[in-house]
Amino acid sequence: MGIIAWIIVGALAGWIASMIMGNEESQGAIGNIIVGIVGGLVGGFIMNALGSDGGGLLYTTLVAIGGACLVLFVKLRVLKV
Repeated sequence: MGIIAWIIVGALAGWIASMIMGNEESQGAIGNIIVGIVGGLVGGFIMNALGSDGGGLLYTTLVAIGGACLVLFVKLRVLKV
């Protein structure tokens, strides 16, 4: 995927993850994009370590959402930022 596609998937994943974690109003659009992209990286590393080779746009989006939820959990519950 190109950089624009990664930003779009990151924004979508970050927005959905922030709604799941109850943090949708406090970080804004740029925060959602950053959390989504970081979540995509975290989710990608985890899935790669588990031996998954990936699968299309839906798989990538779901992995990014899961990773973004993990990032938000650490941010909100562990670090309390």
